[in-house]
Amino acid sequence: ARRRRRRCNARGRWRCGAVSRSCGQDLVHRREHVVRLRNPITLTITPARQLFNLPWLIKLRRMLGLFAFFYALLHFINYIWLDQYFDMNEIIKDVIKRKYITVGFVCFLMLIPLAVTSTNNMVKRLGGKRWQKLHKSVYVIAIGGVIHYLWLVKKDLSEPLIYAALLAVLLGYRIWQHQRKKSPQTTRSAMSPAQPG
Repeated sequence: ARRRRRRCNARGRWRCGAVSRSCGQDLVHRREHVVRLRNPITLTITPARQLFNLPWLIKLRRMLGLFAFFYALLHFINYIWLDQYFDMNEIIKDVIKRKYITVGFVCFLMLIPLAVTSTNNMVKRLGGKRWQKLHKSVYVIAIGGVIHYLWLVKKDLSEPLIYAALLAVLLGYRIWQHQRKKSPQTTRSAMSPAQPG
């Protein structure tokens, strides 16, 4: 009778663990979906502000960036807690073995200094130029997020490809703006009529 009880308890624990693990994985993927949405939305602030002359949108960019970090943090906590049960050996093996987890982990680590330096005091301490250089790493993080999603989804790639296309448009706009500001004289000289020799 005692052996049967032990077996039943072991089966119950295994079932509870399996259920909680599946629920944890579901929560991880849900949080991940929100993080993927936040990044493109944050990157649309600058183009929307410049194209439609809406300067007040700049106030939303920092808030959306912090929301993205907050959800990424929840996503990370769900992973190490509900999916891996704080088993550091399994977490390390998982990060090394699975490429999409490796990329996601690196992107999360890169988000931390951006969140820490998001206050006005940190902008003053670092200086405007250094702060801007640091926060340009958000483009690398966004690209890493798309790669993470592409490697995670193996069969239906339609949704990650939509994210990739949206990110390509947003980054393409920034490259175009950068080239436009970099060479205004070249553009003017090309548009002016040639002088007779």
